[in-house]
Amino acid sequence: MAQEVSLALERQGYSVRIAETESQALAAVRGFSPAVMVADRMLHGSDSLPIVEKLRGEGNKVPVLVISALSSVDDRIRGLKAGGDDYLVKPFAMDELVARIEALRRRAADARVTSLRVGPLTMDLIERSVRRGDRQLHLLPREFNLLEYFMRRPNQIITRAMLLEDVWHYRTLPQTNVVDVHIGKLRRKIDVPGEPALIETVRAAGFMLHGDR
Repeated sequence: MAQEVSLALERQGYSVRIAETESQALAAVRGFSPAVMVADRMLHGSDSLPIVEKLRGEGNKVPVLVISALSSVDDRIRGLKAGGDDYLVKPFAMDELVARIEALRRRAADARVTSLRVGPLTMDLIERSVRRGDRQLHLLPREFNLLEYFMRRPNQIITRAMLLEDVWHYRTLPQTNVVDVHIGKLRRKIDVPGEPALIETVRAAGFMLHGDR
């Protein structure tokens, strides 16, 4: 599995180092300052969360994506409390893992950003205002949070599961069309007749905000 993850990330241009033991993992993070760390909870039969806790105890702020077959709410909470920044349950689509790693990398880089710009959209994170070109968009709080999530990840496929977990903060994924309903409302406010549609539905995958339209 580590090799599959490594190949998927290398295809995206990442340089990947695989650590098979606690000492290798600690040495890699301390010595190479990676952009993101992926921690499989079952590392040769032992939980890898103590590695994350040790790094956090040292003040190391490397973004950590925890992956695990342990999927209960308590397991997810344990992973996040140990210092994980995100938690992805096995089995998962490799595209989603890559998207989540990119999101963590971008979040770390954009931690102090106060405004976002994607194509004709501009967002002021302090005033919580949005414009498309010269037109002011009047968004409800959930719509604003949803658009912010997209604007931090332009030209990336965003799955419904990612939105339910990261925008709605569900820890178990219900059978619901709430994502589609809110995206429909957001589209009607962003797009007017004659303007290119910015949010695309990607069949069998999710959605994408285009930054080049």
